[in-house]
Amino acid sequence: MDWDKLRIFHAVADAGSLTHAGDALHLSQSAVSRQIRALEESLGTTLFHRHARGLILTEQGELLFDATSTMAKKLDAAAARIRDSEEEVFGELKVTTTVGFGTMWLAPRLVKLYDRYPDLKIDLLLEERVLDLPMREADVAIRMKEPAQADLIRKRLINIRMRLYATPEYIARAGRPERIEDMAKHRLICQNPATPQVQAGAQLTQSVMAHGVPSTLMVNNYFGVLQGVLNHIGVGVLPDYLTADFPYLERVLPAVESVEVPVFLAYPEELRSSRRVNAFRDFVQEEILAYRRAQTGDAAVD
Repeated sequence: MDWDKLRIFHAVADAGSLTHAGDALHLSQSAVSRQIRALEESLGTTLFHRHARGLILTEQGELLFDATSTMAKKLDAAAARIRDSEEEVFGELKVTTTVGFGTMWLAPRLVKLYDRYPDLKIDLLLEERVLDLPMREADVAIRMKEPAQADLIRKRLINIRMRLYATPEYIARAGRPERIEDMAKHRLICQNPATPQVQAGAQLTQSVMAHGVPSTLMVNNYFGVLQGVLNHIGVGVLPDYLTADFPYLERVLPAVESVEVPVFLAYPEELRSSRRVNAFRDFVQEEILAYRRAQTGDAAVD
């Protein structure tokens, strides 16, 4: 069914006159009349009774007017929401990041974002695979390396390192390693170096295991590694950002750590003006800044 003819029909039914509808639509009376006749022919029915006082809808015309009235209300509501979106943030936002960062750092903080924007709908995609942002597999990505895809806006958030951590209870029971060689007396909790992960973490794991670690617990993501550490199973290879939320974990072998790993936020150039994307970006940057200030104790961190 021709949308333009329906628009003209709705205007005529609403005005009760070809002339008045034509004035509202900036069309001649004859042009409006032709469109109505064409619509009636396509439907095989009469939509208006014509008499000297104007036009009255037939039963079939009333059915169609009910439908176009519903459509008009929905279009008006959509237009209003589009206008409101200049000030409001709502709708679906697909965010992708790694399992570790998503479960241990991002998800626990999202309540603050929802408090600010209660109508936001976040689809959080946690996986090590790099999703294709230009193809809109996700709207925003937080990755542990600079994205290589073209046409992306990218922002470096922070640098992290992989380090060794254990609970005070585990250290009290098993002793504190003083040298990396002492790991030969401890259980290591880590990801399998062959599984998809940040390369720096895999390299640190391999360097520790080279010193004769007798027992391991391997999990395919850092959230599982964290659970093993929190339950006093051994010494875990974990990213340093988790210390903000688990300050009671003790760092083991402070001289042993990975190289720096850059954390980037990225989104497609075409979403530069998206209120949802900008709200999420600003929220993450605020939380990163708060984390950095807490780590350094310096309120002047930029």
